[in-house]
Amino acid sequence: MIDPVIIANDIRKKYEDIDAVNGISFQVRRGEIFGMLGPNGAGKTTTVEILEGMRNADSGEAVIDGINVKKDPTAVKSIIGVQLQQNAFFDNLKLSEIVGMYAQLYETKVDPIEVLSRVGLEGRKNSKYAQLSGGQKQRLSIAVALVNDPVILFLDEPTTGLDPQARRQVWALVKKIRDDGATIVLTTHYMEEAEELCDRIAVIESGKIIAIDTPNALIDQLLATGFKPEKRLREATLDDVFLNLTGRDLRD
Repeated sequence: MIDPVIIANDIRKKYEDIDAVNGISFQVRRGEIFGMLGPNGAGKTTTVEILEGMRNADSGEAVIDGINVKKDPTAVKSIIGVQLQQNAFFDNLKLSEIVGMYAQLYETKVDPIEVLSRVGLEGRKNSKYAQLSGGQKQRLSIAVALVNDPVILFLDEPTTGLDPQARRQVWALVKKIRDDGATIVLTTHYMEEAEELCDRIAVIESGKIIAIDTPNALIDQLLATGFKPEKRLREATLDDVFLNLTGRDLRD
């Protein structure tokens, strides 16, 4: 693979008698959105935490932009951004203050308003975190992850619990971040989201990658087996009905 920015080679992690990650190997190209899909307990989170330097692998090697994660996790953390599904921001801090606080933690100088503008929240700079909607909170968590201008952005189920307008706004934001030069690793339970956003997908089950390819290629491989959907697919979805009736504009 030309210019891989992430290399995972035979990563393994065991908890007592459970193989949480059982010999996972893959590479991520620079500038792509790479999806990791799998049921709960499949090993997605453990794999991502090892790549982020948050958890040590029992064996194997993880390299992020040329940096060995095990040997220099601090250097890895300085070039990545991490958006978590659950965040613990202070309710009474203004958004600009939250961004400024994280900039201090990263020891970097940023304009909080500029960072907020990247996620469409500059108009909420003086709002307190407790006043935000669910979609705004998700976009703020992405803004915080962008504070150090990361080479790689890890997104953990970024649209969970969002309405269709907010979900599609986050999708547009993720694409823009990629277009601005970042590589993105995305975990999600929404298949439509993975198909819409991801250049390639790794499907994980029982700590192993059982399939890895582009969304279209994976669908074509299934159809080649003679698969027929139980329900006839229609040209529109209920999401489309909802958006057509209520509009696509984000309601901040």
